[in-house]
Amino acid sequence: MTSLSATGAGSFVGGSAARLPRLDATAPYGARAKGVYAALDLGTNNCRLLVARPICDPGAPAESFRIIDAFSRIVRLGEGLGQTGELSEAAICRTLDALLVCRDKMAARDVCRARLIATEACRAAANGEDFVARVREETGLELEIISRETEARLAAAGCAALADSRAKSVLLFDIGGGSSEIVWLAPRNGAQEGQVRHWTSLQLGVVTLAERFGGAEVTFRQFTAMTELVVSELQQFLARSAKEERCNRFHLLGTSGTVTTLAGVHLNLSRYDRRRVDGLWMSHAEIDAVMNKLRGMSYAERSRNACIGPDRADLVLAGCAILEGIRRCFPSERVRIADRGLREGMLLELMRADQSFA
Repeated sequence: MTSLSATGAGSFVGGSAARLPRLDATAPYGARAKGVYAALDLGTNNCRLLVARPICDPGAPAESFRIIDAFSRIVRLGEGLGQTGELSEAAICRTLDALLVCRDKMAARDVCRARLIATEACRAAANGEDFVARVREETGLELEIISRETEARLAAAGCAALADSRAKSVLLFDIGGGSSEIVWLAPRNGAQEGQVRHWTSLQLGVVTLAERFGGAEVTFRQFTAMTELVVSELQQFLARSAKEERCNRFHLLGTSGTVTTLAGVHLNLSRYDRRRVDGLWMSHAEIDAVMNKLRGMSYAERSRNACIGPDRADLVLAGCAILEGIRRCFPSERVRIADRGLREGMLLELMRADQSFA
């Protein structure tokens, strides 16, 4: 598990119910580059969509795109999965409702090329493939259950542009609902992507930890137990990356609802603002302070916070425990916050495959 191989350019969206035309694979690149692209990430907790168009202006940054539509909804697809081993009917129905919204948004934007992925909940569930078939039947959308390796690679593709290019190495992490991906990245000067040196996927996420240890009210002992579990699970990856060179610019690069929530609370935002969060640098002391603040809040106080809300109030401390475990294994004086990830990685790969930036 030390290298990430490239896969294809992505799945097409098909089916008359989706009202999305199949892209003609024989069409010239120029015709394809003018299209609208979509990327959907169905995780254990969230269903998120981005619709974008490549920017071909010579004065624009290299390999950039303009987001023209977006959607995000907490669906908790993996709710109860750890106890039953299956996706529940209630979770499936919530998710189908969200996917119908995504389908209609893609149709309204005349999307011609898309990749729609499902991650840990569908990988782990005994009825994951049945769920994908039901999505196809009821929405016309073709979900692709991706591997953990692909998930780590897409996270790196989507976030690497935020890594300090002068650092010899960076630790990228993506804390999900059912799993967490960890990538040892070597940035490349002037490049949008870094070199992936090592990676791992922990079968620990905010939903799985909260269901196992508790999320609404978390004691010091519960938080410590969650953190120690993460530290234990990271030991093999820590040993593999021990010989990698670090420098005084080494830092952590985090993408997930956990880190963007921490950033929003740190900034005392009355309403979440992606423009202020994406790319924010936080020091070790600032991370400590905001995590201590969250741990001192009651469930009701977390629910009322504009950057947390009732949908995440019982998950944020599990996310903090995962982050704390990562920080203990990979100490760093600074963390960069990314409000980007798998969807951006998918969009970049699709557009590159179509030579949309040429």
